[in-house]
Amino acid sequence: MSSAETPLLRADGLTKFYGTRTGCLDVSLNLYEGEVLAVVGESGSGKSTLLSLLSMQMEPTHGHVHYRMRDGEMRDLAGLSEAECRLLLRTDWGFVHQDARLGLRMGVSAGGNVGERLMAIGWRNYGRIRHEAADWLARVEIDGGRIDDPPGTFSGGMRQRLQIAKNLVTKPRLVFMDEPTGGLDVSVQARLLDLVRGLVADLGLAAIIVTHDLAVARLLSHRLMVMKAGRVIETGLTDQVLDDPREPYTQLLVSSVLQV
Repeated sequence: MSSAETPLLRADGLTKFYGTRTGCLDVSLNLYEGEVLAVVGESGSGKSTLLSLLSMQMEPTHGHVHYRMRDGEMRDLAGLSEAECRLLLRTDWGFVHQDARLGLRMGVSAGGNVGERLMAIGWRNYGRIRHEAADWLARVEIDGGRIDDPPGTFSGGMRQRLQIAKNLVTKPRLVFMDEPTGGLDVSVQARLLDLVRGLVADLGLAAIIVTHDLAVARLLSHRLMVMKAGRVIETGLTDQVLDDPREPYTQLLVSSVLQV
């Protein structure tokens, strides 16, 4: 089977219990290179739990996640060594938090935040690192004159763009995004979404995006999963699911947006 036919990420029967409460129940999925999957649902539906399980931030109660390494081998993430996990997180994966402060070092300059990830993969020439950081700041529409400023002096939208630059500078194959536009003003959201869509397409990234905003899902994703009470209740091509939802819960989600 060619790499194009083999999933980049595969989840089988992912389940997470918090005591007697179900966070995620028997979720399986395949994600292919260059594909963007949006996971939607109301607060408490299990979408953030699923993202944490897929990105190794949490261990499942049951189930497995496999990832296709650069050598083509599908590896069970639970079997990776600590060093292999660190390398994966620094190179192949990115994670964009809703609160950019969780993904940035607030006491380090903007250029330093981006440069740290390059240093983590072996870059050592200061001039080259600074040049690459400046290039990425420009790509996310941050003035190069702010390269030595700390993120605490940036607006919320700028911090989110800086976090994106930090994650994409190593050209990862897969990026996880947790409510990437949450808490931002509508005008800032629109600008950020346009930027993210362009970068994902230009770099050919695979991405998994958790959002409660169906407009974000429609704009960014190829495929959509709808979650309710920890279960996936509907999945399909994004436009098909949103334009012709089959499940009553999905119909309610879509109609509630249309009524706003």
